[in-house]
Amino acid sequence: MDRYALIGHPVEHSKSPLIHATFARQTRQELNYQPLLAPLDGFSDTVRMFRAEGGRGANITVPFKIEACSLATRLTERAKLAGAVNTLTFINGDIVGDNTDGIGLVRDLLVNLACPLAGRHVLLLGAGGAARGALFPLFQTKPVSLTIANRTVERAQELRAAFAPHAGQTAFTAGSFKDLGGWEFDVVINATSASLEKQALPLPNNIFAPDAFVYDMMYGAGNTPFLAWAQAAGVTRLSDGLGMLVEQAAESFALWRGVRPKTTLVLNSLRRKLASKG
Repeated sequence: MDRYALIGHPVEHSKSPLIHATFARQTRQELNYQPLLAPLDGFSDTVRMFRAEGGRGANITVPFKIEACSLATRLTERAKLAGAVNTLTFINGDIVGDNTDGIGLVRDLLVNLACPLAGRHVLLLGAGGAARGALFPLFQTKPVSLTIANRTVERAQELRAAFAPHAGQTAFTAGSFKDLGGWEFDVVINATSASLEKQALPLPNNIFAPDAFVYDMMYGAGNTPFLAWAQAAGVTRLSDGLGMLVEQAAESFALWRGVRPKTTLVLNSLRRKLASKG
């Protein structure tokens, strides 16, 4: 049976093994997918050992995504741009690194949530790894404008400089949170860790265009703190990032197995389980 793993530290609470097991049953694929705890100073050794024991590929989670980028012998374009890898595939003598996080976000927005991005004004909050992984797939949807806003403006500007050649016809700007006054956006995506840390972002309440859609990459049993703030500001169209988790997993599964699983039933099942714990 082909073996795959989720490698990280920690991994015990991850939903990925359940997601991939469900995908395997649905697509009639024979595989084994298990969490694999790597020592903080032993990621490369863990990957090499898993590969030597017959592993076919692995998902990579915190805190090893940047290290996985360095370990890979080949990188996809989106992994190169993201500077981080969440999917490894072992092909002959190569370790191929990819990043499926951004395409998972885009598919969740476009397919699951029916939120169009083409021709829209998009605000991306944050300038860390999550934002970096999202930018290239977002540009491919052809928004009319994309603005990066970050607490530290220099990091936002560095990200703009790195990705400007890939913006196409999209007007691409970067600034701080305080620079957002007077601007309205159709789609607002939170790629910061504020919800995880239960912190509020210093944002004006009037950044939302009529019928705006607000998305938080974090997820939980109910609204994240960011989504609760947006709802209090009058936004009615919101979503957390659970769908992104499922869609990035589906992209990895398709890379490994050559078949794309359907995600709706998995997503609905996870949503019910989260709600029962809320």
